[in-house]
Amino acid sequence: MKKLNIDELQKERISVEEFKEATKMPLIVVLDNVRSLHNVGSVFRTSDAFLVQSIYLCGISILNPEESDELHKTALGAECTVDWKYYKDTLQAIKNLQADGYIIYAIEQVKDSVKLQSLHLDASNKKYAVVFGHEVKGVQQQVVDVCQGCIEIPQFGTKHSLNVSVTAGIVIWEFANQLKLKKSIK
Repeated sequence: MKKLNIDELQKERISVEEFKEATKMPLIVVLDNVRSLHNVGSVFRTSDAFLVQSIYLCGISILNPEESDELHKTALGAECTVDWKYYKDTLQAIKNLQADGYIIYAIEQVKDSVKLQSLHLDASNKKYAVVFGHEVKGVQQQVVDVCQGCIEIPQFGTKHSLNVSVTAGIVIWEFANQLKLKKSIK
């Protein structure tokens, strides 16, 4: 096997313009007070990889990701490809999504959460949003209270949580897998 170089990899990728026009996965990622610019940048990069519709930055999350060199270190330009909005209040973002017909899941450990491997999404014409929380405090309880459900990633070691960007990668992949994302170009 020969490892592909950057030029060979780039031939496989779409342009920024093609990305903007591509059919997106019907998923919005909501970051509820995620403070680390490295975590936010990583979520942008993962969202670019799977054609996520948009990212909602809420609360103490960064106001304008396109103006941050630190965020760019992990996003590598995805902050300029993936659509995003900023909301001061996560609850307002959730209410707007619900009014637009989105099914919203918090990614949080709660009583009666749905284990990720047991999640069944409707790929017909449903729209989804997933809420990821603060690195220490998680998703705010008031946000959990208004979501249609909570998803939990099972863990088997001594730690009770994963890094928020790692969690986002796992969850976004599962949504892409179930929603059978098809590239509309190339």
